[in-house]
Amino acid sequence: MAVSPRVFPPRKRWPSTGSSISPKFADLNLVKSLLSLSQEISALKPLQCLLIQKSLSTINKSKLLAIVFEELLRNPVSTSFSPSILLCFEEMYIVFQRIKTLMEDCCNGSKMWLLMRIQPLANSFHELTLELSTLLNIFPVNELDLSQDVEELFVLVRKHCSQSKPSVDPREDSLRRDVLALLHQIKKEIVPHHLKLKQILDNLGLRDQSSCREEIECLQDEIQNQIDEKSKLDIASLIGLLRYAKCVLFGSSTTQLEPDHRRRNSLSDIAVPADFRCPISLELMRNPVVVASGQTYDRESINQWIESGHNTCPKTGQTLAHTNLIPNRALRNLLAMWCRQQRVPFETVGSNEKVSGVKATKAAFEATKMTVYFLVNKLSVSPSMEAANAVTYELQALAKTDSDSRACIAEAGAIPVLVRYLGSGVGSEHPNLQVNVVTTILNLSILEANKTRIMETDGALNGVIDVLRFGATWEAKGNAAATIFSLSGVHAYRKRLGRKTRVIKGLIDLAKDGPTNSKRDAIVTILNLAGDRETVGRLVEGGVIETVIGVINVLPEEAVTILEAVVKRGGLVAIAAAYNSIKKLGVILREGSDTARESAAASLVTICRKGGLEVVAELAAVPSIERIIWEVMGTGTMRARRKAAVLLRILRIWSAGLDTNDVVDISVMSEGRLTTMLSA
Repeated sequence: MAVSPRVFPPRKRWPSTGSSISPKFADLNLVKSLLSLSQEISALKPLQCLLIQKSLSTINKSKLLAIVFEELLRNPVSTSFSPSILLCFEEMYIVFQRIKTLMEDCCNGSKMWLLMRIQPLANSFHELTLELSTLLNIFPVNELDLSQDVEELFVLVRKHCSQSKPSVDPREDSLRRDVLALLHQIKKEIVPHHLKLKQILDNLGLRDQSSCREEIECLQDEIQNQIDEKSKLDIASLIGLLRYAKCVLFGSSTTQLEPDHRRRNSLSDIAVPADFRCPISLELMRNPVVVASGQTYDRESINQWIESGHNTCPKTGQTLAHTNLIPNRALRNLLAMWCRQQRVPFETVGSNEKVSGVKATKAAFEATKMTVYFLVNKLSVSPSMEAANAVTYELQALAKTDSDSRACIAEAGAIPVLVRYLGSGVGSEHPNLQVNVVTTILNLSILEANKTRIMETDGALNGVIDVLRFGATWEAKGNAAATIFSLSGVHAYRKRLGRKTRVIKGLIDLAKDGPTNSKRDAIVTILNLAGDRETVGRLVEGGVIETVIGVINVLPEEAVTILEAVVKRGGLVAIAAAYNSIKKLGVILREGSDTARESAAASLVTICRKGGLEVVAELAAVPSIERIIWEVMGTGTMRARRKAAVLLRILRIWSAGLDTNDVVDISVMSEGRLTTMLSA
């Protein structure tokens, strides 16, 4: 007698398996379970705004049946019930579980989506009531010793259940049609009437900024719960409508930037698993691909590596048999799942697909355009800094959502307007406004086309650099560094940014003095710029090695990766500056992660081979260094093992009084040949 699954909307969030299986309880325990379940339903509050009568009627029936179960427990007719009674109880248990699940689903979900599903949900309530009515009709109540009052209650519930109708409140159905009509207007690029919008939101209990924001978050969660593609598209349209309504009806929010509404968190706010980071950029991979050596990289990073003339695998040093890049779809799915759990935007470059795989509908896209043009126009004529702060808060939140929003904001001319608020004078008096503006530019820069718009807009780049150097808060400086990182993803812009002394100084100062999150933003950006040999020289002159040594205990993985890149490309000046890092690199070899140990070993090989006997002597003075190197050779990554083998050979040659420059680069040798050399 279970309810047909078709009356429930297809969802990923289903009740536990036990809710649809007959319980195997002893007689009285089964009654106790029914009492407990009916009391849980009775304790639920009736639904607000929608399905009020349906939910209230269900709760009242549960309350009355709870009285019947209480009577049975007070006066059990015997130690056991007849098989027919037990069968009815077991089926009641299933129906009550279904009722509870349906009630909770309606209470905890989105009101807008509840309205769109009003007919199937009303049918669900009706079918469950009919299931209960059938059970009550066949229930042998005469076999139980119930008091007359309780038996009358039982009959009353049975009568009400049999009178159930699958009807929808005409007002609720009319409200649903009004929402569909508004979506149809937006699809045709007709701006909705504000009075009609307000009337709909009032009827749903959405009467301020806060309730609208919560409703949008509920809708976003609903997308993740759906398995039906059409439902996902419908919800995307509702989100677009609600965002527009929130801005035009209740004005822009003045809430300070909160963690959940900040820029993408991948750079500083969340510890990204090592397997999800690109070995080249150390950033969260967006489009993972596999190269001929079997290693996985982010497509953008490995493309730049190959286009710059390399034909080897950056991680293993192996010569690539071919330069074909194979999408790592399994890892991309894991990345998307992890980003969704962490509430981090995840988009494949060049794609308008969101994490959920939902592309914007025509209605959602037009609603986004309307929202954007409303906000940009409002910012253009903003009479006060407070009003500008509220608008930029909305823009940065919108720019975080998807590629369509980023494109719309830039096309609406927002970047030149935002540049007005990047000056140090704004930041000193209105720090939140400065944070919101630079965060909006950062979120816009995620879209490739917007990188060009930002670089070509007068004052935009200089404004971001000014925030990096003189921002009023560490958050503003960190977001400015992250913006420069995003812009440097374009090879030509990377060179241009690396030539600017103010960029180098700003990043090094931030890495040196900022809090951990801001340090990481600066360090990752420096690493990206260090891909250009000309920039490495400026970084070394600016004191990057001393800075990296200073943060190596806080951000070991990022620090040693920068050190490896700088000593490899920075010449003798970099080698000399790296002398003081040798002992700390020895500690990383012993205690660091696999990635950190790999970079530390590679850095030490370069420093020792180019730095001469004095440098090798400093390494040899590290306590138990040979044992540490042997451990890396036994447990490190393949590249780390090879680099460690080179280090060990260098130490042995040094101890024999020979020239370490004669050490062959064995980073690509086989393990068998290495063993032969080391045992010589």
